[in-house]
Amino acid sequence: MQEETLAAMPAALSPSPAEPVLRVDALTLAFGGVKALNGVGFDVQPGSITAVIGPNGAGKTSLFNTISGFYRPTAGSVQFEGADITRVAAPKRAAMGLARSFQNIALFRGMTVLDNIKLGRHAHLRTNVFDALFYLGRARREEAELRRDVEERIIDFLEIDHIRHASVAALPYGLQKRVEMARALAMQPKVLMLDEPVAGMNREETEDMARFILDVRREWGITVLMVEHDMAMVMDLSDHVVVLNFGQVIAQGTPQQVQADPEVVRAYLGAGDVGALRAKLRGTAVPA
Repeated sequence: MQEETLAAMPAALSPSPAEPVLRVDALTLAFGGVKALNGVGFDVQPGSITAVIGPNGAGKTSLFNTISGFYRPTAGSVQFEGADITRVAAPKRAAMGLARSFQNIALFRGMTVLDNIKLGRHAHLRTNVFDALFYLGRARREEAELRRDVEERIIDFLEIDHIRHASVAALPYGLQKRVEMARALAMQPKVLMLDEPVAGMNREETEDMARFILDVRREWGITVLMVEHDMAMVMDLSDHVVVLNFGQVIAQGTPQQVQADPEVVRAYLGAGDVGALRAKLRGTAVPA
């Protein structure tokens, strides 16, 4: 009887999937006669970790630059929380809650770790030039609130208290990548975009960064969209994987679905060894 009742329930009463926090729809980007992106489309669900993968030159960084507002697409749209932001300038997108890191570290090397992180909050500050010049009430309050958030929350979370006053230029590569993530978190993002967050890191540094990414989602409720070449990390962390090749989406789905997709095999290896690709995707040794 219960099964019959459930079967008779109208479709409208069944739970509907959540609205995507970020939607990329038919996105095309052309440089002259070359299409870096060609009709790219996918959704990013709130609270998820979505990874974009693909061979070198597939269009991953072009996609990130278009979503974050550094490039203006030739066609298609980017929607954030239901609003079309395709023509919105990059600083406004940051203020709305889209924060990103870069493939090549983009920190101010002559400044301290703390000052670099604090710069991430500039899009949210309301202090005017007069208040800042004379360090009046509003400027004092915002500075105190910013220092408290950065020092008590972000620095502690990323375990970089011991280097807060160090010059960025003096830090090893792995710590610089962590500082860049801290600056992005200071922007109070709803979606954190990470462009190759573990590129150039050793295994211990990679494991630390993977833990931070999981904790950002679990403890802070931040949605993560990342481009990454470390397949073992992608498959372990991601809820959804989007595969690009020659500027087009050739596959998307769960990590398990993507690993089994023949188009992904061809994109990475051509007519090569399927077993080698699957071993790479799983982060295991290539079979002899």
